[in-house]
Amino acid sequence: MTPLRQQLIDALQLRGLAANTIKNYVSVVAKYARHFGRSPDRLGRAELQQYLLHLVNERKVAQGTYNRAVAALRFFYREILSQGDVVEGLCFSCKERKLPEVFSHEEVERFFAALVSLKHRAILMAAYGSGLRVSEAVALRVKDIDSQRMLLRVQQGKGRKDRYVMLPERLLVVLRQYWHAARPTDYLFPSRSQQGHLSRIAVYNACRRAATEAGIVEGVQKRWRGELVAAV
Repeated sequence: MTPLRQQLIDALQLRGLAANTIKNYVSVVAKYARHFGRSPDRLGRAELQQYLLHLVNERKVAQGTYNRAVAALRFFYREILSQGDVVEGLCFSCKERKLPEVFSHEEVERFFAALVSLKHRAILMAAYGSGLRVSEAVALRVKDIDSQRMLLRVQQGKGRKDRYVMLPERLLVVLRQYWHAARPTDYLFPSRSQQGHLSRIAVYNACRRAATEAGIVEGVQKRWRGELVAAV
């Protein structure tokens, strides 16, 4: 690892950013450097503008991807290189606001029926039924289930904030079935090695397989809050 990359990681960690955010920022700066075949501290405003235009016109990246690149590169130039002038006036792209594609009741039933693993069914029902992000669902612990008040406690969710969400009766039934079968003691959805919780990638892969099996892949947008996701 280069000293510059380590400096970036250290600065991000000191600001208390989530591990996934740190990974994304480091990846953006690395791709930026690889695009020009030079260390990023040797690239200036001209290269930055050229790279962002490349993302928009040639890569045709989504607006969210573009905005993540802007955020990462602004942080890098301002906080690591102390060259705020390079990113002066650099703005985020305004997101288009479109209504999501909503699943029918029959499609939702088909999706869950296609999930062979009880663990995957439980975790995806938690994401769907309680409106959790994937990172929040995989990090649930057994003690976070409050069946008396019908609540789920989300610890250190987005923005590193704790909150409670509703626990639907149907979800509680599935979670109980899963607990009796798996008997988790700490993380509700532990990894195969029992060292930590299940990864988000494992959940995405299970979701893709179920969406394909249920025949609801085409035209479905990635949405974990408010409705199911079928990642294409």
